[in-house]
Amino acid sequence: MKQRQPYNPDRHAHPGLAAIALLEAGKAVLAFLAAAGLEISGPAPLRNIVNTLVRRVGADPEHGSFSNLLDLITPDTVHVGVIALVAYGLLRAVEAWGLWRAKAWASWLGCISAALYLPLDVYAIARHPGWASWLLLAVNVLVVWVLARDIGKRRPPRNA
Repeated sequence: MKQRQPYNPDRHAHPGLAAIALLEAGKAVLAFLAAAGLEISGPAPLRNIVNTLVRRVGADPEHGSFSNLLDLITPDTVHVGVIALVAYGLLRAVEAWGLWRAKAWASWLGCISAALYLPLDVYAIARHPGWASWLLLAVNVLVVWVLARDIGKRRPPRNA
């Protein structure tokens, strides 16, 4: 039986962790930029975007559930959205830092959070098949595989 090598905590020994760390750091930056843009612009541009999208699908933004959606876009709900984006950005930044430093908890966090997206990715392919949906699924499967493999390598070898 092949003897398992002891785990090497050096991030350079795990290029997949560094790549995923950079991906997560990018998500954090995008979340922070979105939060800043939403906070600076306020609810008016968001209402205009939703209004345009509603008209584009042929619905009437003045009546029905779309009217209720537009009524929900207020300065207070924009602040809630900003808080949610900042929290998401912080989570991704902490995960990126942990993966960059090859921390076990970061591999667990990343593996679980990426795995949670897999059913949504499959649903997206079923609803909107295309290269973008397939690429997103492939990236998330790869992230889960790399992080699960890292978690598995961290387990102490069994004594025969």
